Amino acid sequence: MAADWEKLANDYTGKDNILIAEVDCTLDENDDLCDFHGVQGFPTIKHGDPTALEEYDGGRQYDELAEFAKEELKPSCSPSNLDLCNDEEKAFITKFQAMSVEVLDDAIDEVEELLDLNEDKMDEEVEKLRDLYDEVTKKYEKQAKELSQEKGLKYMKAVLATKDEPVFEDDEPEF
Repeated sequence: MAADWEKLANDYTGKDNILIAEVDCTLDENDDLCDFHGVQGFPTIKHGDPTALEEYDGGRQYDELAEFAKEELKPSCSPSNLDLCNDEEKAFITKFQAMSVEVLDDAIDEVEELLDLNEDKMDEEVEKLRDLYDEVTKKYEKQAKELSQEKGLKYMKAVLATKDEPVFEDDEPEF
């Protein structure tokens, strides 16, 4: 992925309002920046307004990255680009601009806690699905084994392997 990322960065070198960059979050000097943007794994790709970057979840090959950049990397609605906002987005920004730093921090924390709870619930549901998958798999593997034994499948195959003549449809056994 590194070569594709470098190629993409070269494509956008010198372009106004678009920056393709990388930050090494394993370096202590970048801890604050990486923590602020919620970087937890590597490589993590973020995009959008530098004050509120969003997670990129697309492909990691050059063609996929280039297509995303072409379509999505452009100035967007933000407090510094209100002319790019629709009425709903402007209403959010106006509402949040009226809040104190403390109230806004608390509101962000509250939403992030709700998101964490949502993720925890999803993880619980996924675990239930894994358990159900294991249960269903065991059930059908047991049934397949019993059916194979009951019908003598291994003996059918062993006998078939000893026959020199081709097998025709008329030779199909009745079960």
